[in-house]
Amino acid sequence: QVQLVESGGGLVQAGGSLRLSCAASGSGFNINAMAWFRQAPGKQRELVAAITSSSSTIYGLAVKGRVTISKNNAENTVYLQMNSLKPEDTAVYYCNFWPPRNDWGQGTQVTVSS
Repeated sequence: QVQLVESGGGLVQAGGSLRLSCAASGSGFNINAMAWFRQAPGKQRELVAAITSSSSTIYGLAVKGRVTISKNNAENTVYLQMNSLKPEDTAVYYCNFWPPRNDWGQGTQVTVSS
């Protein structure tokens, strides 16, 4: 079983930056292809960014140009660098495999104040 633990969220002013981390632990997995998702209150969960096994990246239109996904395979950790944050980026951010599996972690709350 694999456990994904997100961290790094917080309260930030509009225009600020945050770096989210996702630590994967367990057995029988690799983090070759991973993704970040987010869910705002009253909205569906949406893709923020994904990184494939060939390290190609995919970004959601709402965040493209402002976020960067990366990973450290040796440390089983996935990162999401978010810059120029906007109030509409406020959401709980989750990491998962790509394509996503059914098990979701607790996520990390990101709140952007105007």
